[in-house]
Amino acid sequence: MESKIQAAFPDYEVRQAFTSRIIIKRLADRDGIKVDTEKQALEKLKAEGYSEVIVQPLHMVPGDEFDKVSRVVDQYAKSKAFNKISIGRPIIDFSGQEERPDDYLIAIKALQTQLPKLEQSQAVVFMGHGGNHPANAAYAALQMRMQDAKLKNVFVFTVDGEGYPNLESVIDKLKENKIKKVTLMPLMLVAGDHANNDMSGDEEDSAKTRLLKAGFKVDAYLHGLGENEAIQNIYVQHVKDALEHKYNERSKERPPIPVIE
Repeated sequence: MESKIQAAFPDYEVRQAFTSRIIIKRLADRDGIKVDTEKQALEKLKAEGYSEVIVQPLHMVPGDEFDKVSRVVDQYAKSKAFNKISIGRPIIDFSGQEERPDDYLIAIKALQTQLPKLEQSQAVVFMGHGGNHPANAAYAALQMRMQDAKLKNVFVFTVDGEGYPNLESVIDKLKENKIKKVTLMPLMLVAGDHANNDMSGDEEDSAKTRLLKAGFKVDAYLHGLGENEAIQNIYVQHVKDALEHKYNERSKERPPIPVIE
């Protein structure tokens, strides 16, 4: 992704930061690799005299981690630390209203480029992260939009046990559709711990094990979405939108919910 963005914007320098403190600590302790937090990265750019910054989170939906980055960007914008600072949107955000892009349909077309040819008794099941954030509803909306796009036998669940759609609801749909064989795919940028363990591991609570117990044959596609060129192109477009300040006034686009007294 970094190489793709650098090639698309050769006049800009590309730097990396992580929002996950757990991953930052693990890389430092295990491999001696130092990765900045989002605030550390911006502080360095400020100290080095940069005047324009585009922050492009590599998230699927505008959830907790995206909010974390957005708050930091807002702080730097209000303090006028840079002449220009803006944030790009994740893969799925807008749904085509008011002349904005339909991120769902664009994402579905990108996902189709990696789908195998499915027979009637075969299905692909995508595993997203999920969580307690309201943006988790995007996964259920994605499932509905896939159905509207006539994408048969393609399902979505979230690894977060309390999230929705969950694997149990997907298993019910697989049985209703008389599916015999399932291919699991990560709906994540990187095929890391979640993909290798929660999705396709041999542990009792992994998606693969649970699907096998439910009577399905199971394959796993262990490639993150970051390897999908069509997904890469979406992020490049979102950087371009942020550079041009398209759809960037998020607070104006999403008015606060009124308080009912």
